[in-house]
Amino acid sequence: MVGTLLFYLAAFLLLLGVLVVIHEFGHFWVAKRCDVKVLRFSVGFGRVLWRRRYGADQTELTFCAIPLGGYVQMLDGRELEDGESIPAEDLPRAFDRQSVGRRSAIVAAGPVANFLLAIFIYWLIFMLGGNALRPILGAPPVDTPAAAAGIRDGDRVLSVEGEAVTTLEEFHLRLLRQASRHASVALEVADERQLTRRVHLATGRLNNAKWEGEPFVLLGLELYQPPLPPVLGEVLAGFPGEAAGLRPDDRILAMDGVEVTRWRQFVERVSGSPEMPLSVLVERAGQRLTLTVTPKKEGKIGRVGVGPSAAEMAKVEANLPELYVFVRHNPVDAAFRAVREAWSQSALMLTMMGKMLAGEVSWRALSGPVAIAEYAGRTAKMGPEVYLKFMAVVSLCLGIFNLLPIPVLDGGHLMYHALEVVKGRPLSENAMLRWQKFGISLLVTLMAFAFFNDLSRLLSPLFSG
Repeated sequence: MVGTLLFYLAAFLLLLGVLVVIHEFGHFWVAKRCDVKVLRFSVGFGRVLWRRRYGADQTELTFCAIPLGGYVQMLDGRELEDGESIPAEDLPRAFDRQSVGRRSAIVAAGPVANFLLAIFIYWLIFMLGGNALRPILGAPPVDTPAAAAGIRDGDRVLSVEGEAVTTLEEFHLRLLRQASRHASVALEVADERQLTRRVHLATGRLNNAKWEGEPFVLLGLELYQPPLPPVLGEVLAGFPGEAAGLRPDDRILAMDGVEVTRWRQFVERVSGSPEMPLSVLVERAGQRLTLTVTPKKEGKIGRVGVGPSAAEMAKVEANLPELYVFVRHNPVDAAFRAVREAWSQSALMLTMMGKMLAGEVSWRALSGPVAIAEYAGRTAKMGPEVYLKFMAVVSLCLGIFNLLPIPVLDGGHLMYHALEVVKGRPLSENAMLRWQKFGISLLVTLMAFAFFNDLSRLLSPLFSG
């Protein structure tokens, strides 16, 4: 447990460290190009843990105790932190003495750096290539939009609203983008005999649920699972399966008179029947036996403590390559695809933000640092490619969030600059101070709400029946 927490924390700090450094370096690099004097480049806030000065300007590089951000401090044309006057020769290099265009370029450089990082990550992944899951769907649960659309087990998605998809990830992104715009999305699918057909997936359930929860679960879209025979492998001691007399190599034939041909059917019946006696017909060494097993309740599901046969799993795994496709692109094509991917992700994020402000998306979908840390750890465990893709998504989120016209954020400063152009003079210090206080209050409220959502998601399983 402790090892897992430390791993998740390390993955989160690495993610945050890279994104903060890249963001602040964007400000720093453009400031230096504009010959603005940079006093400090800080990673983190609060107490300084390490510092070093370098360069002709003796810029101070610091690492601070609170790693949730960073900043670049530039020379201000009024006074230094200790109250000393600024040497006359340095005044032309002060940030506030620059033109509106230069100041806006320096401010916008941070978010732009985050967008460029995401594009670079996507470019690298597309160019190096790798195995990706094909968009093959499993049998949808009854009474779901996928079932109503006529999606069947083994259907492979070829296109979403006429836009071709090759991987499961592409399908997810295209579907979410179209679902945010339309109440029904047209999919072209091919069955296991390669016969194609067009189906229409109703996506209104997402809006009815205000996009709260896993979208693909709400729509009934499930990943295809190769048919695994219902043959038992390990039977855990002390669980209901052992007490009922189940043994390794037993083949499940039926449950409560309903035929069972796949392991998934067995799991679904057990998980959906906590503390309910089930009549199980098994085949053992050529003989048929009827046993009664009562699944133990764990959370909201039932469990009997048995696993599938390793031998049967090995047979299924031998055919798994058919579920994957190797995707790799030349550097030029990869660059175009990287830009398109970053654009698609950003457009989807902005759409969701708009729907959240309009009340069409639940504010419970807002995530904070705890959720980001959790996903950082999960994706890091899944491999470098998945972790890097998550880093790209968070980098885009950071870039978009910082461009919002909220005082304190980069977008707020750009708003000040736009007003300065309109008015012909900068805002007064009193007006900027009032806006700064408002921005800080708004950010604190948003962070508190996101943190509350994170804790609710973490603690809800503990209080569920």
